[in-house]
Amino acid sequence: MTVLTSNGLIPTLTITADNLPEAWEKAVLAVWDKGIEIKTQYDKPDDPPSKDATVMITVANPFNEPRIHKNFPGGPEELEVYRQEVVHGIHDHWIDPAAGKWTYTYHERLFAYSPVEDIRNPGTTRPFRRIDQIEYIVDALSAAMHTRRAQAVTWMPTADPKTDDPPCLQRIWCRLVADGKGWVLNMNTHWRSRDLYKAWFMNVFALTDLQRRIANRISANIKSPVRVGRYVDISDSLHIYGSYFKDAAKEVAKMRSGSYTERTWESNHPAFEMMTEEARANLAKDPDWYAKARG
Repeated sequence: MTVLTSNGLIPTLTITADNLPEAWEKAVLAVWDKGIEIKTQYDKPDDPPSKDATVMITVANPFNEPRIHKNFPGGPEELEVYRQEVVHGIHDHWIDPAAGKWTYTYHERLFAYSPVEDIRNPGTTRPFRRIDQIEYIVDALSAAMHTRRAQAVTWMPTADPKTDDPPCLQRIWCRLVADGKGWVLNMNTHWRSRDLYKAWFMNVFALTDLQRRIANRISANIKSPVRVGRYVDISDSLHIYGSYFKDAAKEVAKMRSGSYTERTWESNHPAFEMMTEEARANLAKDPDWYAKARG
């Protein structure tokens, strides 16, 4: 880890890891120890300032095992629900800004991007057709493996600044590199703002699954192997909210003792597989199953 900071400057942290659980632990410890203390727009009056930094995290291979951290704030069910929300759009039907509901999902912005002037006005015009940006990435890299133009964006400058909860993910960028055995798909994601403690692990679990699916689609197009390469995660503001400090401090103490592998599962662990399969079965019957179960 390298650190660059001085008075009045947001710390800049660089982290490398072999897999997702190691990356999450290293990031939590780095921001906890080196992050600047700063207020957020979501704080309650008695909340401490958040810990915050600009962070670039490189995961050498996001599918290296162990892939699952047992202690991230969630569980196998939440992980599968969120993965399907991002990759398959199972909650796109929750988007209803005019009714005060969700203004977006990442799936909708990536697979059906359509900027509007006033996102909460049901009568607003949509001057452009919906764009499947993931299809564009697949097609662009299938046509020119060396292209640097294979990207997808989420931000709507016409509408998002006016909302209370605009997208955190801003951009996905992909590029292929040949290694003598085939092609390797490298992916970067760029984030405006990021909840490190509660959201990072689920975000990256879902987006690296999307990375794998993009690689498979390109491979089918070019009829040549394409495997998942390194994943790079860049956050302008990667933070731990002050309201989480009590819970986060307990986890930080665990991270400082023993190897991170003591707190992980491989993705084929029987308990993880069983809970994931149950979640998939329930979601196949009702995409709103988990939300209804939580009341």
